[in-house]
Amino acid sequence: MTERLTMAGAINAGLRAAMERDDKVLLMGEDIGALGGVFRVTDGLHKDFGEHRVRDTPLAESGIVGTAIGMAMRGYRSVIEIQFDGFIFPAYNQITTQLAKMHYRSRGDITLPIVIRVPFAGGIGAVEHHSESVEALFAHTAGLRIVSPATPQDAFDLIQQSIACPDPVLFLEPKARYWDKGDVDTQRVAAQLDAPDGEAAATAEMASARIAREGAHVTLVAYGPTVRVALQAAEVAAADGTDVEVIDLRSISPLDSDAVVRSAKRTGRVVVVHEAPTAFGAGAELSARVTEQAFFHLHAPVLRVGGFHTPYPGNTFEHHYLPDIDRVLDAVDRVMRH
Repeated sequence: MTERLTMAGAINAGLRAAMERDDKVLLMGEDIGALGGVFRVTDGLHKDFGEHRVRDTPLAESGIVGTAIGMAMRGYRSVIEIQFDGFIFPAYNQITTQLAKMHYRSRGDITLPIVIRVPFAGGIGAVEHHSESVEALFAHTAGLRIVSPATPQDAFDLIQQSIACPDPVLFLEPKARYWDKGDVDTQRVAAQLDAPDGEAAATAEMASARIAREGAHVTLVAYGPTVRVALQAAEVAAADGTDVEVIDLRSISPLDSDAVVRSAKRTGRVVVVHEAPTAFGAGAELSARVTEQAFFHLHAPVLRVGGFHTPYPGNTFEHHYLPDIDRVLDAVDRVMRH
């Protein structure tokens, strides 16, 4: 069955499907109950599943994560919402020193299948601390998976796969894409998860990149909010005779660098795009891997397009900060000169 959904609606539908599949799946967060969350992503779930499974919490991110950890030890699968990206930092200690490490420290005896939903990145004209890109801060911590959907279909699939995954997952939702619409196959993931090896298959798939557009001259890599920008830039470049391949990473940790390296060996040129600052970011890690594994196939250095090494600006100036089509095309032009 195919439905036309927004990304927010697709996440809602994915949460609903996961809760119907497993009564151990619980939702927790600030204002996610009767209100349905700031972005209404959990709209209707409190009404249909009740307050014992969709829990409004105090304004205490560390407490929310700590509660989820304790519940995971008792066999529950909590999906917790951090209301905005910039509010995750009070829970940073719980996430990086407990959630990410408990499985390792217990020699595998304890699993913590917790999903942390985080509306992240900019593009909505928000106030301070409401447009952060936090992925690199958590990708440095072993034991966490980090994924970000770019389409409603991926949002629907990835949220269910993340809930089924035995590892803790940071689920980064590009808030500027919540209202993007797309066709969603609502049956595919259910069939995957119902198979005997469904959990393993879902975990493997959620770590894989996808080719969003095939091309021959340049590999353009993006994830989350910048995939749409990359695709738009590729269309403009095509009008000028440059055939751009666009890869949607989907997973930031682990990185499917093999998919990018295969593409780099075909095209010989790579540009990585993300909203987070380029300094010490996911693009730097990916650039290093491509250079190490495809050096003799490259015609030009790997270039990065991203945010600047400054605090995220006020809404009046965010359009200067965010990677746009012109900045991406400039990087494509630069690698094509080689």
